[in-house]
Order: sequence, then C-alpha cells, then structure tokens
Amino acid sequence: LGADAIGVNFWPKSKRYISLEDSLPWLKEIEGECQRVAVFVNPSEEELDRVLQSGGIDWLQLHGDESEETVHSYLNKGWPVFKALGVKDESMLQAAERYSGATLLLDAYAPVEYGGTGETMDWQLGARAVTDWPDREIILAGGLHPGNVGDAVKSVNPAAVDVASGVEESPGVKDLAKVAEFINAAKNAE
Repeated sequence: LGADAIGVNFWPKSKRYISLEDSLPWLKEIEGECQRVAVFVNPSEEELDRVLQSGGIDWLQLHGDESEETVHSYLNKGWPVFKALGVKDESMLQAAERYSGATLLLDAYAPVEYGGTGETMDWQLGARAVTDWPDREIILAGGLHPGNVGDAVKSVNPAAVDVASGVEESPGVKDLAKVAEFINAAKNAE
C-alpha cells in the first residue's frame, strides 16, 4: 500500500504480538520494499541480537523502560536502534533529548502501557522537538488515524509518522482500507 516501514511487535504481552518464527518468512519476502522495524519492550541483549542476526529486520524500536545508557551501548555496537518515548510535558521532552541516536519516536504518554493506546500526543511538543533538534529524525506517534494524520504532519513536520490502533478494525487486526487512507493522507500532507 506504499508504507515506507512496517513495524512488527515482538513483545509477547502485546495484543499485536507475533513471533519471529511466524513473521520471518514474509519479512524476508519484503526485504528492500520497505524498512522492517522490530518493536520491543525491555528486551534482553540476546533477544535483540537474535532478531538482528535473522536477516528479517532493518531497525530495532525500543518502546519500554530502556535507559539512556542501554540505548547508547546498543548504538555503539552499530545496532540500528531508536528509542520510543511517551511525552506529556516539557520536562519529559527535555528528558527525551538525552537519548542517543539520530532517530527518536515521540508517543503519547501512557503511564501503564507501552504504546498503542490511541491517545494523541501533544503536537506542539512534537513540533518543538523537530525545531529544537534539527539533526534528529523525529517520528510522531500517538492517536494518529486517517482523519488527523494530515494535520499532524502539517503541524509537526516529523520525519515519519507511526500508527497502530488508528488503522485497526479490532485490536491487532489492520483494516487495509484505513491503512491505505492513512498512508495517502500522510504522504499528501507533506
């Protein structure tokens, strides 16, 4: 449908979970067509290494409680990793800045969940990150759907947008018409 990247959730507690073994055949089929992003929550170094060695993933998205030091150490190993952080206010945005890496995903703050809540992030904070950190690629997430993604892109000017629940017909099941509408709205807003 024209997505630039596809996220695969490897966190077993997620309603969107799929195992590496079940996803690897089709992840290898789409190599070169779009970026393949493995989404993790508090993974072990061994889990990340196994996924990277599989040949089915281009990026590692860390969506848990990973520390700045942990993210930095993975980047120092040359691993293609970026941190996802929930941000609700200025102080949380300042804390997000301390994470290493050229890419950072900013999501709505959810104190008891790790993303995919459907809550919208404060776009003013996202726009501030884009302006204040011109050398970073900011990915905007949180409450995006086909009806608001165009406005989000115009308001924030992120490098990319991320969606999960906003294009689902039920938890973990994507509605392909919504996916197509989302991609079209995001790309036409640029």
